[in-house]
Order: sequence, then C-alpha cells, then structure tokens
Amino acid sequence: MQSCEISADSTDDPLSSGLRRKRQPRIVVIGAGLAGLSAAKALLEGGFTDVTVLEATDRIGGRVQSVRLGHATFELGATWIHGSHGNPVYHLAEDNGLLEETTDSERSVGRISLYSKNGVAYHLTNSGQRIPKDVVEEFSDLYNEVYNLTQEFFQRGKPVNAESQNSVGVFTRDVVRKRVKADPDDTEAVKRLKLAMIQQYLKVESCESSSHSMDEVSLSEFGEWTEIPGAHHIIPCGFIKIVEILARSIPKSVIQLRKPVKCIHWNQSVSKEIERVADHNSDLPEENKGSSVFVECEDCEFIPADHVIVTVSLGVLKKRHESLFHPRLPEEKVMAIEKLGINTTDKIFLEFEEPFWSSECNSIQFVWEDEAESESLTYPEELWYKKICSFDVLYPPERYGHVLSGWICGEEALIMEKCDDETVAETCTEMLRKFTGNPNIPKPRRILRSSWGSNPHFRGSYSYTQVGSSGADFEKLAKPLPYAESSKAPPMQVMFSGEATHRKYYSTTHGAVLSGQREAARLIEMYQDLLQ
Repeated sequence: MQSCEISADSTDDPLSSGLRRKRQPRIVVIGAGLAGLSAAKALLEGGFTDVTVLEATDRIGGRVQSVRLGHATFELGATWIHGSHGNPVYHLAEDNGLLEETTDSERSVGRISLYSKNGVAYHLTNSGQRIPKDVVEEFSDLYNEVYNLTQEFFQRGKPVNAESQNSVGVFTRDVVRKRVKADPDDTEAVKRLKLAMIQQYLKVESCESSSHSMDEVSLSEFGEWTEIPGAHHIIPCGFIKIVEILARSIPKSVIQLRKPVKCIHWNQSVSKEIERVADHNSDLPEENKGSSVFVECEDCEFIPADHVIVTVSLGVLKKRHESLFHPRLPEEKVMAIEKLGINTTDKIFLEFEEPFWSSECNSIQFVWEDEAESESLTYPEELWYKKICSFDVLYPPERYGHVLSGWICGEEALIMEKCDDETVAETCTEMLRKFTGNPNIPKPRRILRSSWGSNPHFRGSYSYTQVGSSGADFEKLAKPLPYAESSKAPPMQVMFSGEATHRKYYSTTHGAVLSGQREAARLIEMYQDLLQ
C-alpha cells in the first residue's frame, strides 16, 4: 500500500479552530483556468501570501486552448469576447493591445452566430442545391422573431404552456412550423425547404448553448443569460494571451501542474486520520493537525488548507462529486449540479491548399431535406456527421490560410471524438462534396479538432439552464461550504468558482473571471483586519 505524504511547508504559530488570526490563511485553488487564475491573482494582490494553485493537466488555461499552426492561431476552446462595456476580459485585451489587429469582420455588434463576419452564408441542401438567398432571409427573419419570443418567458414573466414542455427546442420548432405552414405566399417546395431549415438553425443554437439539443434547454429560464453591451471580439494572437496576462503576476511556484486532486476532505473530516499519519511524519507542524480542509492529491500527497476554491467544470462535478468531496456535498448543492446542464461543443478545422468556395461565401450551412418533419436531433452512431451544423470560413485568409471551421455538439460530438483524424477528415470531405455538388473537392491537407467531452478534466464545454433547472441553481452551486446558517465550523472552507457558478454570465469567459474574483473578494473581506 502506498504511503501518503502530508505537506508541511508552513512554520507559523499554531492556531486555534475558528478564524485564523495569527498567521496567513492557507488557500488552495483547484484548477488553473480563467476562474482559478483570476482568484489566485486577486488573492495575491489582496495581500494573501500562502496561495497554491493545483492544475491536473500539463498546461494553464482550462477551456481556453489556442493552438499555433504555421503563422495562424486557432481556438479549440473560447473564441469570442462577448461584449465590451464592463467586460473584464475585454478590458484586459484592450489594455494590453491584444485587439490592435482585430479586423472589422472579427467584431460583431448584437447577437452573433458562432463566427460572424462579412460575406454571405450559403445554405446548401443534401441534394447539392443552394437555397435561394431571399428564402434564407425570409426564414431567418421568422426564426429570429420566434427566438426573441423565447426570451420573453423569463424577462417578462410569461407563463409557459404545457405544449412546449418548457423546452426552447419544442417551443421554437412548433411555432416556426405553424407559421411556415400557414404562409399563403410560399409554394409547397419553399415551405419544405423552410421546414428543413428549422433543424439546421436549432443545431447552430445547440452548438452555441453547448447542449445536445435545444429540446433540453429550459424555456422559462432561457432569457436570464445576460448579454454585456458592446461589440464581440476575436483576439487574433490567441485567447491564451488573456490567460498569460492573468498568470503574469502569479509566481511560478504558486502553480503546480500535473497535480490532479483525488478528494477534498472538509469540515475536519479526516483530522484523526491525518494525526495518525502525522505520527510518522515528524516534520509536520502541530498546526496542520487542526486544519479544516485537506486536499488529497492523486499522487497521495495531503495538502492542508483553511480554504479551498474549487473551479473544476460542471461536467467534472457531475461525474465526480460523490468521490471528490468528503463528507459528501449537501443535497441542495448536489441537486443543483444534477439539474444544470453541460454538454460538448467541438470544432473541426480543415485546412485546404486552395479555397473551393467563392470569395463572398462566409459559411456553408448543411440543410438535410429529410429532416423537414423531424422531432429529434439524435442520430444513430454511424450517422454522427449529420449533427455537424456548418463550416465557417476563417477570415482573413492572409492570417489563417484557406481554413474551414466546423461545428458539432452533443452526443454526436463524443462519437466524433472517438474517430481518428483520417476518418473525420474523409467524412467531412464527403459531406462538403455532397452539399456543394462538387465531387472534386480534395481532402484537406490538415485537420485540427477539439475533444472537450471525452477529456476527463473537463467533460464538456460549458453550462446551460437545462429543463428543470433555474438561475437559482447557479447560485446554489456557488454557495460556500459549510453553510453559515447551519454550522459552527470555520466558514468558507470549500468555495466554488467557474462559469457555471455565475447566474447571469454562465457559459462565458467573463463569467469565469468574475466568479474567481468574487470568491477572492469573499476571503479578502473575511480577513480584512489581518491583511491591513
């Protein structure tokens, strides 16, 4: 049996239980993504000196992953700065000159649809025909009108009828279908095309929400997600620059890479066991025996702490919350974890020697004509590729080369992740040939893709309000343990941060940053006398 080691790098005076006043509190941050780095940075700037960041992987950044290929940087994870006015990520980028090379086509005012830029979206059918531009515009206006209706249930407190099953997808599909079928000016052929476009638009929406299907997204809560005013921006040199800026003021010794956590023992749940193990470790200071929390790492090291800030993804919490915390989490928090949704949105980058698309084409949207009356967006495993909603043209080509960025989400994204590069490249090429009607499209010279769903350290891309959940569940997830109203134990032993803990900005990078700053602020306020 492997023996465990207890960290003993502190030599300050022993402390009584309750608030630590004779020494700096020990704070452990789990995860070196945007939330974890923001928390650590704020804590250090606030005067704390005993801060440790544990990162399971071999890199910092979490769900920000910029990959450099040739002269271009491609984003496997976070891509957009959503809004500018008061957005901490935007201000970090602007203040550090990261947006100087951002082109007009890489800025978007208002609602964005994955990539938004100059040019025209080509909506192509599986019979190799392009849907006329005027038909697309008519349908897009109708869809956006219904999309605005989905926001009103939360924003105006409108009651949700039983027919919608409180589902964005069910409601949208039903209302749009009825309006399309009732239009007296369209031919049956045009109606058929518009009905097929419903599913394509819902696939795009699912990629944006990181849900398997919009049927799983709560209609009554959909409008609570809050958009920050101002333009959306892409960072040409890579979103990872934001990560590097946050990490710049954090000493390298603070962040430990390749340090996965096995269990967080809180509320002094292992004090006696720790003391037993400590008998074999004469170097352990007496004060460590009274620590409220011990972080047990996969390498068998126990790290004592007064406070732990947990920034792991909702996907990891769903998979591991029973074994990750001892004692187990309160039922209220477990219910919040189970109710909230997270799924996978993946990107597939294909690089070609030459473009086969026209100069005005900014994206290729796949419309399957046989889906005009479909109710579900779930496919048999061998048809996973039907969930790919589109390929966007990366602009400008002078920076990126001739590259398409495909989008796929949900369970089909997980199937894609299991395939090898050759299979995915070949499948995508066949799709492009089929929908463009051009059998001569060559295979791409290079493929790059993400795999957020199968990565055990993420298990998904970002969170959403699943049917049955509410904005209050984000706040329940964010609530520190133990609950102050029900315990006399030291407060805020286990704290929670990350995009899935921000009620209004969940799923965003600024939500992650703000959540890290929020937890740091709690501790700064708690120890304000000590820190002065």
